[in-house]
Amino acid sequence: MSLLVLQWRVALTQSFLKSQASALLQRVTSSLPTPLCRLAPTNERQYRTMPTHGIGRWKYLLPKEVPRKKRDRLQMKAIRATTATEYGSLSVKVSGYDMTVVEHYSQYIHNLCNRLGVRVSESYALPTKTTEVMLMQEQGTKMYIDAVLKTHERIVQIGSMTATLCPTFMDVVLRNQPEGVQLSVKEHAERDFLERFKARPQLEGLMAQVNQRD
Repeated sequence: MSLLVLQWRVALTQSFLKSQASALLQRVTSSLPTPLCRLAPTNERQYRTMPTHGIGRWKYLLPKEVPRKKRDRLQMKAIRATTATEYGSLSVKVSGYDMTVVEHYSQYIHNLCNRLGVRVSESYALPTKTTEVMLMQEQGTKMYIDAVLKTHERIVQIGSMTATLCPTFMDVVLRNQPEGVQLSVKEHAERDFLERFKARPQLEGLMAQVNQRD
């Protein structure tokens, strides 16, 4: 009888100690800060079919981007006509085989216009033109390519310029013209605007065939 009482007391003591230990553990864990990894619900998986599919996913952390608007087609600006006291829209064309020299010279002209108070409408580059130099063999009729020349062109479109300032402007520009660079100044026309776009003869031919069928 005393043995049963002793076993009952031991079991009661063990259950009491377990309850006290669980209560103490619950108090300690509740006082600790919640880790970031446990903020998300445990029942939601970050992967689709396999555990490795969620590795490297970071885009959901970034804010949603606003869809970009399509760029409008480039429109030709209004061409100013020449008057008795000032020139209208002018195109200063710089061309040469060395792209670095051509680019720097066009920048010099643009900066000169800004210093003289001349309004520059646009400054852009034309498509590069490629010229193949062919040579014929001394004995035979076959020709081979000896060199390939690339012509780079830049346009500085001036909105207007007074007749009194034009001689000074041309004098400064010609004095600082580098070797191997060609310079031309003429009135801006619609044909000059179309030259800035690269020609696509194959596409134009296909479009013409489609229009004929219609």
